[in-house]
Amino acid sequence: MRRVVFVELNPATSPAPRLGASAVVASKGRAIGVWGTAARILIGLLLAGGVLYGHAMHGWHPVAWLLGLIVFPAVVLASLWWRARRNPGPMRATGPLGHAINVAVFLALYLTWWYAPAVDVLSDAALIFYGASMLLAAARGYAGCEVLAVSNALLRRDDQIGCAPFWPVDAAEARLTQRRAITLTDGGGDER
Repeated sequence: MRRVVFVELNPATSPAPRLGASAVVASKGRAIGVWGTAARILIGLLLAGGVLYGHAMHGWHPVAWLLGLIVFPAVVLASLWWRARRNPGPMRATGPLGHAINVAVFLALYLTWWYAPAVDVLSDAALIFYGASMLLAAARGYAGCEVLAVSNALLRRDDQIGCAPFWPVDAAEARLTQRRAITLTDGGGDER
């Protein structure tokens, strides 16, 4: 008898929704591999570290840190908590529209220095929020978009939004893992 075992890196491909599972619980294992983790650490350090360096060189702006580390995560947490109470199933906005909305929100926050200089603090706050969330996602092994890393950790959920920077890395790593599926045999084809 021959069995094939696949190690799944992406919880979005989990069979739970197809089997009618209604509860959403964050997976205990890592949903990303080495490259997905490294990419999140690298970009997270670049984003948050860039703001830290800029503030160290040009003056400290605590409002950006307050917004990026407290207010933005609290808004996302409250939004997803509210959504989960009304719809307990997992949120899966991982298609092209989900990716586009996530990029649009990031750019709207980041580009405030250009189109709304009065609230340009949102630019640094967005970099801090996204960077810190990427670092948390890397530590947790979370394969979804970094924006939901804090809320998923606190709510013990596995909601996902499309994440353009990491989708290619996660998809390639998932394909590589599926190709390396472990084939187990019971030792000689004896079918009992």
